[in-house]
Amino acid sequence: MTVLLVFLGGVIGAPARYLLDRAVQRRHESVFPWGTLTVNLIGCLALGLLTGAAQSLPKDLVVFAGTGVCGALTTFSTFGYETTRLLEEGSLLEAGLNALGSLLLGVLVAAAGYALAAGL
Repeated sequence: MTVLLVFLGGVIGAPARYLLDRAVQRRHESVFPWGTLTVNLIGCLALGLLTGAAQSLPKDLVVFAGTGVCGALTTFSTFGYETTRLLEEGSLLEAGLNALGSLLLGVLVAAAGYALAAGL
């Protein structure tokens, strides 16, 4: 049953990632990967909220939404690829901002989501 829940969550998260990434990136003409940053931060916030509230939620919901939806929504491989691409293109500032910004903002957003949900 757990594998099915993860699969079904992924069916939602993967297309959501693609569509949101494209929608955000279309609005920016820079080389910076705004779409990937956006989906990753949304995923960090959602997973922080889920883990903060996990004790009061059904385990199946946490597996479905956390591992399935958030796991498919967020994308470390694309983050790594885009950072490498920026380095290869000579966009050192953008690569550094992407790497450090994604890490710092991701942890902060996840912690904020956790604190918010745990405090409710």
